[in-house]
Amino acid sequence: MVVKEFRELRRDRRTVAMIVFMPLLLLVIFGYAANFSVDSVTTAVVGPQADQVAGMLPDFFDVTTTDTALTEADAHDMVQRRDVDVAFLADGTPVTVLVDGSNLFAAQATVSVLNKMGDQVTADVLFNPDLETSWVMIPAIIGLILTFIGTIVTSIGLVRERTAGTLEQLAVMPIRASTVILGKIAPYFLLAAFDMTLVTVLGVWLFGVPFNGNVAVFALGAAIFLFVVLGLGVFISTISQNAGQAIQVAFMLMLPQILLSGMIFPLDAMAAGVRWIAYGLPLTYFTMISQGVMLRGAPIDSLWLPLGALTVMALLIFTGAVLRFRRDLAPSRRRGHAHGEHVEAATR
Repeated sequence: MVVKEFRELRRDRRTVAMIVFMPLLLLVIFGYAANFSVDSVTTAVVGPQADQVAGMLPDFFDVTTTDTALTEADAHDMVQRRDVDVAFLADGTPVTVLVDGSNLFAAQATVSVLNKMGDQVTADVLFNPDLETSWVMIPAIIGLILTFIGTIVTSIGLVRERTAGTLEQLAVMPIRASTVILGKIAPYFLLAAFDMTLVTVLGVWLFGVPFNGNVAVFALGAAIFLFVVLGLGVFISTISQNAGQAIQVAFMLMLPQILLSGMIFPLDAMAAGVRWIAYGLPLTYFTMISQGVMLRGAPIDSLWLPLGALTVMALLIFTGAVLRFRRDLAPSRRRGHAHGEHVEAATR
């Protein structure tokens, strides 16, 4: 029995990969990403005394913009659009500092540094004045729930067709692979949309999380993100032979998204190599959209990067799922046609 189990394990490469590489993945992720300290924040200094104030700031403030002609409204807009994390309004004494409270860890570090500067500055935390953790976590948890439904639940869809023997029936039907996948995605899309609405409403009601932005912008971002994760679930099902394999692969793809999307650990505190991995994950961009719309009331033009990235991901993943599924259907269609010809010959 021991020898048999080892032989089966050797044939199940996904399980072996999960056993061997998952601990290594966890070690690397926690080693490089598990850091709550923020060493610097992007900063703008505006107002008549901008040059003087910029030269006096500690190294913690990474000054990317210095402009004596800009006003408080311009500074507020830069923080709302997340062009910067902090904006100094240098138009008198004390200097007013606008801090992006939706970027929780950076805001906490900024307030700590500002407190050490004494009476020289007055901090004004925007969008999350009390630095409530739930205000930042709830928008990210919405994306996590959608990821779970889209990736885990949908990944067993086509696998169920294969194990039940109904894939051949799909193969001989006069429908395209893309149509089959859209048909598979549609019910889960509606279910996930309902869950998203429910969780969002409960988050706002139970935890007092504000919803300052445009509902249509939030819905657009959520719809594109849903298309990505549902397509990813279908793609996983096309490369898996059974439900167990599908769930394994889905969990392997979900874990980095949970740890590297910025939901738990701040992106600014991650090592550069790990941060680039985070920028390749769908949940990272939905978190940007949900936090931007709900907390900051960010306009759609300031969210072009996450919306564009999710759109590209949706097209690539859906195309990959269609091509992979089309390849799976080809042998089944040949068998179906051969069976039809055999029945026709026997009838004659």
